[in-house]
Formats: sequence, C-alpha cells, structure tokens
Amino acid sequence: MTDTRPVLVVTSLHDPTADVVIRELHGRGVPVVRFDSGDFPASLSVQAEITEHGVKGSLTTPSRTADLARIRALYYRRPTGFAFPHLDEQDGRFAVTQARYGLGGVLASLPGCRYVSHPHRIGDAEFKPSGLAAAVDAGFLVPPTLITSSPDAARRFVRQHGPVIYKPFYNPIYRIDGVSNVVKIAEVAEADIGEGVAGTAHLLQKRVHKVADVRVTVIGAEVFCVRIDSDLLDWRTDYSRLTYTPVEPPAGIKSALHRYMERFGLLFGAFDFCVAEDGRWWFLECNPSGQWYWLETETGLPMCAALADLLERKT
Repeated sequence: MTDTRPVLVVTSLHDPTADVVIRELHGRGVPVVRFDSGDFPASLSVQAEITEHGVKGSLTTPSRTADLARIRALYYRRPTGFAFPHLDEQDGRFAVTQARYGLGGVLASLPGCRYVSHPHRIGDAEFKPSGLAAAVDAGFLVPPTLITSSPDAARRFVRQHGPVIYKPFYNPIYRIDGVSNVVKIAEVAEADIGEGVAGTAHLLQKRVHKVADVRVTVIGAEVFCVRIDSDLLDWRTDYSRLTYTPVEPPAGIKSALHRYMERFGLLFGAFDFCVAEDGRWWFLECNPSGQWYWLETETGLPMCAALADLLERKT
C-alpha cells in the first residue's frame, strides 16, 4: 500500500539544499509540501483544532493543502521570520508573537510526525554555551572557554590561555554599503580588550594549534566525516582554498556524537572539530541547521539519500 502522507519542508524560498532534498523525495514518490512560515498569513493559512486525538486540521499554501493529522515528517531548515510591515510597530509586534506561538505551536505539535529536527530542540541547541557544556558531558575535548562581560576577566583569560580567539555567540547580518557582512572569528591579544567588553557578553576560547578541520554531519544514525585542509583560522571565510577528504573518526567520537544528539533530541547536526598536531579532535560547535550538501558534491558521500531515508521514514 502506497504511503501518501506528505513531508513538510519548512524553509525560505531560496534554499538550494532544500531543493535537492525535495527532488530526491519526489524521485521516490514521496509527497512534499514546502512553505516558508514567514509567508503567514499572506500566502499560508492554518486551521487547527485541539481534540482528544491531538491536533487536527489543515495547512494551506498556494499550491498544496496538508492534513495536519497525516504528516509523515517535518524538515525544519531555514524559514524567514514573521513580518507584518503593513501594521504599526506595536500592532506588528503583537501579530508576530501571535503567529510565532500560534502557527509555531501547531507545527511543533503534529501527531505521529518525525521532526528533522524539532524546532524547539533546534532552538535549544543554537545556544553556544549549552552546546559546549553538552559537548563536555558527551565526552568531547573542548578548549578552555570564557563567557564574560568583564574586561578584567577577559584579560586574565588571555594571559592564562593565550593565544585566544573571539567568537560571536550568534551571527546576525550587518549591512555595510548594502553588502551583507558578519562578525568573523579572530585572534585576540590582551591589548585588544577595552572597556567596551562590558557592553555585552563575549565568548573567548583558547586557540588550538590545528593541522586541519573536520566537518561531521550526523543524519539520524549515519555519520559523515570530512577533513577540510586549509591555512585559514576559519575555513568558512574562503571556500576556494579548501580541500576535502572523507575520513573515519577516532575511537569514541561516534558514540559521543550520538550522546550529544540525544541530549538535545536532534536528528540532524553539523559538527565542527579542529584536528590538533597530535591528531586529537577538539569540539568547536554543532549547528543544528548547518549546511551540508556542498560536501556531498565535493566528496560523493550519500548525505542527501540518508536525509531522504530519514524523512521518508525508511530508517
């Protein structure tokens, strides 16, 4: 008997990675309903009832209608935020919160749905301090790290652990002359730390003398490890200078990865490690919605098929 339950793909209109996954699902005959939650309510509507049997109702896009009680899986990628530009600031703020907790609450409560991953769990895992603490608990090596708003504490940390790098907790986009920019990871000297540090929270971390980086993509039970060689502090600043090699992880890494995933309730994670001169892998971060498809095109690793298996619920 053919399973006609659809997969919901929640992401922005321009998401090439989601496009690839949707093509794979279509090729398998799996129905897909794609939408951006940021399109609500202009071109997305929801009607949901809370019944003794759970959430029932429908979600309607310009081209599809999905029965909320028959969703096979939800792939939560990178939707845009809710926006109500036709309202004044106060009414707009109210409408955004109602959309977030209303539509968002419905999407987080679908009966029998497999979430890859659940949006609430993704939100939990996006906090870097939580991720670093969970990494220690999972058994990873984590560089000495300081989170502070104290200039004196920051200077002491640099003196004790230098060389030290600064990392943003989260990277909002800055537009400079109309061009999108982000705050980059950079090495920090004691002399660089001014009183402005007291203005907000900062993350400082001992710099590991690395010989390479590794991106590990975990998709359900599958683990894909790719070594990334470059001469860059942050390999994401220049993809043209990278070379890629599939590798096997050292002993203990796979089990630690799954412990980390279970801690947050994730079915997908993009982990970054750096490889020290002695060969040990040091945990840097896990992005619960990280990019991955370019690694498949570079290495041939079957990540898209693994993700489609998870959404189709073959695994």
